[in-house]
Amino acid sequence: MATPLPAAAGAILPFPTRPSAAPLLLSPPHLAGGEAERVRETLEAGWLAPAGPAPAAFEAAIGAVTGMGEVLATASGTAALHLGYRVLGVEPGDEVWAPAMTFVASVAPAVQMGATPRFLDVVETGWTLDPGLLAEELSKAARRGRLPRVVVPVDLYGQCCDLDAIVAACDRWGVPVMCDSAAAMGATQRGGRHAGQGARLAAFSFNGNKIVTAGGGGALAGEDTRLLARARQLAGQAKEPWPHYEHETTGYTYGLSSILAAVGLAQLPALAARVARRRDVFARYVAGLADLPGLGFIAEPAWGRANRWLTVLLVDPAPFGTDREGVRRALLAGGVESRPAWKPLHLQPAFRDAPQAGGATAAALFERGLCLPSGTGMTEADQARVIDLIRACARA
Repeated sequence: MATPLPAAAGAILPFPTRPSAAPLLLSPPHLAGGEAERVRETLEAGWLAPAGPAPAAFEAAIGAVTGMGEVLATASGTAALHLGYRVLGVEPGDEVWAPAMTFVASVAPAVQMGATPRFLDVVETGWTLDPGLLAEELSKAARRGRLPRVVVPVDLYGQCCDLDAIVAACDRWGVPVMCDSAAAMGATQRGGRHAGQGARLAAFSFNGNKIVTAGGGGALAGEDTRLLARARQLAGQAKEPWPHYEHETTGYTYGLSSILAAVGLAQLPALAARVARRRDVFARYVAGLADLPGLGFIAEPAWGRANRWLTVLLVDPAPFGTDREGVRRALLAGGVESRPAWKPLHLQPAFRDAPQAGGATAAALFERGLCLPSGTGMTEADQARVIDLIRACARA
């Protein structure tokens, strides 16, 4: 089980007071208060590159939070996924399976490596990969003699997928699982395990819109020392341990800079408080909109605890009176950023020819789903402003 870092006193600092008409963003970065000091210490020590004490300390801190024994800090979450695909042996012509409802980065590196994505539908309750459908499709693939090289479930919007069921289905056929936990830092699943724990590999992001941000960066984590050592070598241009530059293959410049690692180190102690704040934001949205017909929210399974990175509203236009786009436009006119739920990848032009299994659930969620401002720096007045604009749509 992960050992959470203690929340630093005063770690959550509210944004300066904004005029009521100031734009309200979806998930802006939120400083914890110690970033400048961490960066100053790193600069004074002369470290800039992906080397030195800060990246190693950040990796150790991530390991403490996630309970994973091996962690590699990377230049981005996408870089972590790319390294994961590489060390799991993805080659041109392989299939990589992922849920239809996710961000393109979940599969983009594999596609760029020459693999073919296959998109599976999601469950209606948690919006994550359907384990039952996965098991059925794996059995069919085994009969065809074409199993996927990797299955990549996603912890969508900070809610854990049913990883135990997914791993069990894949283990039957010897297919490795790499969990895209980019938005799930601080979320937990069965037994209190951290998001991604139990997969062969898990990828995280520290992009500017995440709960814990370094302004960029990511991490690849797991328990397989051999896989993570190979990923570390590839992240450093695949240099061999010789005094000169020796390369048996090619790699990447994927290490995390010392400066970004220093920012991440200042942010991680605030994780527990930030998850609590995001969950409070979600609860206020539910309470403030509960009496309106035709509105709902992404459900949380009993066996998990989401970090509620983003609150996603479901709009049923018939009882509510307008559709998701009507709400989005009203919020935009009121200076509030919102965004439709992920457009399923099987509906994206880039993947028009990709194979799929199901997809109706993901498509329906896209048509009805709207991500609402969920930043940890939101005030109650900010949130009341959003709620009032949504309620006005119902009265229109």
